[in-house]
Order: sequence, then structure tokens, then C-alpha cells
Amino acid sequence: METEVDALARLTSASELEIYRRIFYASPDYIAFSRLSDGCFIDVNPGFERLLGFRREDVIGRTSYEVGIWPEFGADQRLAYSRKLLQERAVRDYPGYLRCADGRVIEVEASANIVEIHGEEVLIAIVRDVTERNRAAAALREADRRKDEFLAMLAHELRNPIAPISMAAQLLMGAPGDAARVDQLSQVIARQVGHMVGLVDDLLDVSRVTRGLVVLEPHALDLNMLLIDAVEQVRPLLDARRHILTVTPSEGPACVSADRSRMVQIVANLLNNAAKYTPEGGAISLTISLQPEHVELAVSDNGIGIAPTLLSQVFDLFTQAERSPDRSQGGLGLGLALVKSLTELHRGTVCASSAGVGQGSRFAVRLPRLFLPDMAPGQMQPELLAHAPAHPLRILLVDDNVDAADTLAAFLKDAGHQVTVRHDVSGALDALEAGMPEICIFDIGLPDVDGYSLARRVRALPGGQDCRLLGLSGYGHERDRARALQAGFDQYFVKPVDTGSLMSLLAQWAA
Repeated sequence: METEVDALARLTSASELEIYRRIFYASPDYIAFSRLSDGCFIDVNPGFERLLGFRREDVIGRTSYEVGIWPEFGADQRLAYSRKLLQERAVRDYPGYLRCADGRVIEVEASANIVEIHGEEVLIAIVRDVTERNRAAAALREADRRKDEFLAMLAHELRNPIAPISMAAQLLMGAPGDAARVDQLSQVIARQVGHMVGLVDDLLDVSRVTRGLVVLEPHALDLNMLLIDAVEQVRPLLDARRHILTVTPSEGPACVSADRSRMVQIVANLLNNAAKYTPEGGAISLTISLQPEHVELAVSDNGIGIAPTLLSQVFDLFTQAERSPDRSQGGLGLGLALVKSLTELHRGTVCASSAGVGQGSRFAVRLPRLFLPDMAPGQMQPELLAHAPAHPLRILLVDDNVDAADTLAAFLKDAGHQVTVRHDVSGALDALEAGMPEICIFDIGLPDVDGYSLARRVRALPGGQDCRLLGLSGYGHERDRARALQAGFDQYFVKPVDTGSLMSLLAQWAA
């Protein structure tokens, strides 16, 4: 098939010449004509000037070598290109590199033809800048590789707790009367389930954050007041690895406008990251300092450090470089990505620094400082205290998952409450006719009538407006929570239920 470049050699009319002249000047790509005999440029188009930054008048009559468009590397590639061109008299989309007038080297694809014009062989080259395209393709390949590694790591992390849970369940069936053995195995299951819940929570948090579905509930608070909560979450790992943690609060109130639970999550994730990558007996410090316009929260460690090539990637999603020879601490590598996203939602910044491998690391979160001169630190965020219920609550629990319902009911009964369990809507309605409870806990995903409809029925019954309704669901999307509140629920918990939060809520309701 004849190409546009081939057709240039047989132009016979002024109209054709005008068409090619317009293409020559309008093309965004580099188009250049040069004599094959000596390699000197005959003419170049404006695309040449835009792409490389050389002026037309500075290149006409000079060779590409004299102009200096070839970088030092790539000589073998250029030689192969020249041989192919001379042998076949045409080259299509040949990859290579060119040097710009400002010294930058760009990636290009070149198409060239040798044609005869007025009895002289002329090389016509059309060159396109593919630097950004190749960079984007490389980024996609890297993202795909990291995704595959992440999925493999996720499978590994989920299998780890499943094995002891399965074994413990089998051993429990064989030791019904051995109280000590049952207690030991129950602790194993609880620990491993807690680990799995943490993995799932991280995945859900990343999904919500990356899709912009996290809604902050900012309050004026003193960061010094939430350090205890954050440290408590990481204390088991710190103690297990015998780390020495030093906490240094700021001299004055470190006031910011922030969502308390999310700030605790940020601090806990930074401490957890430091604990994972600091050898046993190492030192970790948590410091809050005041700056004129910002409050800085920094976590430093004397651990294995971060390689310079990794520093720019530590906050990227699905990035978990081999910062230690073994991955004994596990995890999905999502903690720092969450820290960055949540910090930016608070209009803050986070950065990582390290002197190199073996030199420890430092992560610093900076948030806009809030000036509230009349507010004492204790006024900003009162501690939530969980009290024993003032009196046992009458609770109706409805869940079609028999195991889930029975275990939660047992937990509530151990806390002193009176619990009636039903596994379907008809049974729930019978229980409601027998007497309105003080608390209803409904699974949303019931098989016959969903929990939303059941909640609306309760509100329509005599005394139903005074009953507290709590919804349970495996879905944690904000729209699911909003739908539950619209249906009449007072609270909405995502499974598995955080028993500490549940008991705190019931204590408030009982009071």
C-alpha cells in the first residue's frame, strides 16, 4: 500500500503539493527532509522545532550529528535502524531516543522512507514523542504487578488465621468438658478473628477512601488527648516485640479540627508501621510539636529504615516493599496509604524520611492548627466511659444466622441483659406481640423481610417509638447506614460487632 510519504515522490499537480505543504506545517509530529548522500537537513517542520527546541535556521544544511540530537547511549539501536532503512528503504514506528536543545532526552517512534525527488534520494522522517505514553504504559504494568503481588499477599494473610481457627474448632469439639482447654482455644479463635477483622477493615477503609465515600465528623480537639487511645491499640504488638515507646506531648494544647476516630486510626497506623519494622527491643517515639500554623505529629524509630528508592512510594496503595528479610509481622501494606488519604482529608500533609537502610525512619503528619484560646484541653473531647448497665435491658435479637445470634445472645446475657432470640421475621413479630422490648437488635439481611421493613413495623406498633433499634449488617457503605437511619434505626453496626462499642452504647441506653 502506498503511503503519504511514498506519494510525495510522484507529485504532479499544484493541488497535491498544497495538500502536502499543509500537512508538513500543521503536523504536531517532527517531519524532516534530509539528503541521503551527506545526511544534511533540507527542511524541517514546526513540529521539529516544538519537539526538540532547535530552530529551523540552525539545522538546515547540517547533519543530525552536528546538530546534536543523538544522546550518548543507544548507538547500537541507531545502527540497527540505519541498516534496516537502507535495506528496506522504509521503517515504521522504530523506537529510539532523541536529545532536545535543553538537554532533555525523550523517547520517540520514528517512521522513515527513502524516496527519489528530482533525481536525488531523500530521507523523509516522521518522529513522534512517546515519552508520556511509554511512561503511562510502564505505570500500568507496575500497577498490575503490584496488584498481583497484593492479591497473593492478601490470600496468604487470610489463610494464616483460618488455619488455627479451623484447628481450634476441631479441638473444641473433642474437649467439651475441659474448661481450661476450651478457654485456651477460645482465646486462639478470638485473636485470629480479630486479625481477620483488621484485614477486612483495612480493605473496606481503603475502598471507601479511594472512592471518596469517607465522611469526616470534625470536632475541635487536642491531639494530646487521643494518644492514649492510639497507643492502646498497638500496645500488644509493642509489648510482644519489647519495644521502648516514648510519648512526648506538646507543651500547650495541640488544637486541630479533626475526626477523633480517624485521627486515632492515623496515629495507630503509624505506630503499627514503626513496630513492624523495628527489631525487638528497639526504640519508638511519638511526639507532638507546635508550629506557627500547624501541629506536627511525628513517629520515629531506630528500625531497619527505608531505601531511598522506596521513600517516594511508601504511601502508594498496594506498596509493601521488602523492608525486612522476613514478613513475620504480616499485613497488607495498606496502613500508610490510609494514613496519607485520611491526613489529606483533614487538609494536612504527611511525609516520610530516612537516612537509609538500617538508619531508622520518621513519619510526620502536619495538620492546620486551630486557635481556641478560651477552650481548655479537657473541654474538647470528654472521655467516653463504659459503665455497667443501671438495670438489665430487655433485648430482642433477630438474626437468621443461628451461630451468630446465639453467640451474641450469650455475650449479652453474660453482661446481665435479658435476651430473646428469633431467627425469622414471623418469630420476631410473635415476640413483639408478647411484649415490646427495650432494645431490638435486627440483622438487616433477613431472608423473608429485610431488617429495614422490620424496623418500620416496630415503629408502627404501640410503644414502638420508645424502643431503641440497632441494625447489624455486613455492609459498611455510608448509603447503607443512611438507609438504616431512615428506616427508623437508632444505631447501625457493621459485622463483626465491636463488642466494646456495643457495650458502651447499651450502657448509655440503660442509663
